[in-house]
Amino acid sequence: MGGAEVTARSVDERPVAEGGGGKPVRPLLPADGFVSRHGLWGDAEYAAAAQLRRVVDEQGIELVRLSFCDQHGVLRGKTLTRDALWGALRNGCTAPSSLLLKDTSGRSVYPVFTPGAGIGVEGLAGAGDIVLVPDPSSFRILPWAGRTGWLLCDLYFPDGTPVPLSTRELCRRALGRLGEHGYELTVGVELEFHVFRTVRDDRDPSRPGQPGEPVAVAPLSRGAQLLHEEELDSVDEIVHLLHDGLTALDLPLRSIELEFGPNQLEVTLAPRPGLAAADAVVLCRSAIRQLCRRAGYHATFMSRPLGADTASAGWHLHQSLVDTEVGGNAFASPDSALSEVGLRYLAGLLRHAAAATVFTTPTVNGYKRYQPFSLAPDRIVWGVDNKGAMIRAVGGGPDTRLENRSGEPAANPYLYVASQVISGLAGIEGGLDPGPPTATPYAEEAPRLPGSLMAALDELERDPVFASALGREVVDWLVTLKRAEAARYLAEVSAWEQREYFGLF
Repeated sequence: MGGAEVTARSVDERPVAEGGGGKPVRPLLPADGFVSRHGLWGDAEYAAAAQLRRVVDEQGIELVRLSFCDQHGVLRGKTLTRDALWGALRNGCTAPSSLLLKDTSGRSVYPVFTPGAGIGVEGLAGAGDIVLVPDPSSFRILPWAGRTGWLLCDLYFPDGTPVPLSTRELCRRALGRLGEHGYELTVGVELEFHVFRTVRDDRDPSRPGQPGEPVAVAPLSRGAQLLHEEELDSVDEIVHLLHDGLTALDLPLRSIELEFGPNQLEVTLAPRPGLAAADAVVLCRSAIRQLCRRAGYHATFMSRPLGADTASAGWHLHQSLVDTEVGGNAFASPDSALSEVGLRYLAGLLRHAAAATVFTTPTVNGYKRYQPFSLAPDRIVWGVDNKGAMIRAVGGGPDTRLENRSGEPAANPYLYVASQVISGLAGIEGGLDPGPPTATPYAEEAPRLPGSLMAALDELERDPVFASALGREVVDWLVTLKRAEAARYLAEVSAWEQREYFGLF
């Protein structure tokens, strides 16, 4: 090596001899563990687990975070020691099932200590355990935390059956149904967020249903100068911080950009298959927040924080289908913006857009982004390379894709991706027609996007396509959690009310 510095990587890149056609070898784990007993891994996972062990040994990893993405898109889990990791790879790691029954404040919405936990799923009663089973192919080394690794997990009940409320599993199932039709989803990500300087971090303690005051922050950039190089240079410390951290985490980072609003940045991620893209967003958001916090900044994926009046943050999800039989982009057409399959898929996105906003925009705050003439959509239309439309057809040839511009950056990535697949498939199966593209997206006589989370929840309950694809219990679960969140919001006396009425009446 000539004394050259060796950079720790999450992937073992040493060449491996090709197999000779014999039986697969699974040397890492005995055959009597939870994972093998219930057949939860295939050969690829066992091979990844063996590679993981090599990397852990060679890099001196002492701690590994086991994380799963909850219903709100937030990572939760435990940190295990090196010695405990091997047992978790055999048998998983337990966590309270009540984590799946809480709103964004940590308040349990369901009566967990009743039969079926009030949701009709016996495995969730009594705050009993669910099992976090690591996905060894997701292993990363954390570049900002010494000798620490990171694994994403899938959720199972102790009897080995998948937890029906696992959002990663729901996404996997939706993509599997797409595969039965001969297609694979490719997803590209544009993720906007805000970064502030942390002034003081003495937050009040939070209680379930009553979050404490957030950190005190100061502005980072002035805004109103989209892609201004000198303004981006003024936050160069953050640019390098994010670049170094995200690339060392083996995430497919393509760019870091200065957006229009004050304190607003954007990262773009290279296209990936659907589940891998959702995994990347989960890790990317958590990484950005952790990297910034350690450096004295506060990063938020809240769509419209205070001071973001000129430009809310969005998550633009680019999507296309690969034809698994003949290969190539199924949306591409030599004669028009989209192929017939692409048009039908697009029509499904439009037909079910109102209900899908619960998945693309799941917070009360996100609906304040739907403003006319704001580079955010406010009605359900599509256009050809038109950034005012909800769905934008863009590219050409092998790069042809649809960009959904309605999502907020706080969305659960697995539910966002799943909602697009479910809607698009409904369009393909129903032979739907999207109609002509618009040239005036803010003047079009077209249905408006829901104006609030409460209105979106009504739309989701009325649209049968998601209950059919995800299961009625899943839709009812999400609606119940989100209605409880919205009810807390409506019960809060706001500063606006105080200003408007206190002195007048």
